[in-house]
Amino acid sequence: MAEYDFSAPRLFLDEDLKAGAEIALSPEASNYLRNVLRLQAGSNVLVFNGRDGEWRAEIADAGKKKTALTAREQVRTQTSQGDLWYLFAPLKHARLDYMVQKAVEMGVTRLQPVMTRRTQSGRVNLERMRANAVEAAEQCGILSLPEIEEPVALDKLLAAWPSDRSLIFCDEDTEQASPLAALGKLTRGKLAVLIGPEGGFDDSERTLLSKLPQTATISLGPRVLRADTAAVVALALVQASLGDF
Repeated sequence: MAEYDFSAPRLFLDEDLKAGAEIALSPEASNYLRNVLRLQAGSNVLVFNGRDGEWRAEIADAGKKKTALTAREQVRTQTSQGDLWYLFAPLKHARLDYMVQKAVEMGVTRLQPVMTRRTQSGRVNLERMRANAVEAAEQCGILSLPEIEEPVALDKLLAAWPSDRSLIFCDEDTEQASPLAALGKLTRGKLAVLIGPEGGFDDSERTLLSKLPQTATISLGPRVLRADTAAVVALALVQASLGDF
């Protein structure tokens, strides 16, 4: 990644990518290339779809009403990602946007909104979440997008929890101890990180989490963190201890 050209325009597309593929862009993507970046026919952009790696594509048509690309050559093959889920109590729009973007940058492969007793935001705009995930991937050279799941109640989530996935529960009420030491007791593999709402988990939710054999509880330090900040801290700790850092 150190030699990656971040100055090149980059687009996420749903279409299959192969040499010679002709791609008609959406009005939004067309407007971005034509009116924001001021690109003309013959200009190059990088495109990816999360399946076929990254391709250099050429603008074949830049008319007023449509823009088309032609895929020319693959510049990066599709890489395999880790297996890291991020579970979170939904936040209000601006902070949720930030959190989704940072989770994508940190290598999360699934975003799962979780409804808890103290969740402050009851509605989740999945399309907005996806748009923020796409933007982060485009800007940071990421080749894959995370799965974005429908919100689910915490008790239902835990009732169906897979036996082969560790759940790292970030609890502000746990005794202060080294989170790295706690994470060091886990094995690399399928992981999930859970961050609760601003008001924290209630006692009944902590009881449910403590009964799950796959749960590992960690502290994020002596300071009280906002949920979006806690996301970055927790994911950095997990990636440094058990992930691809």
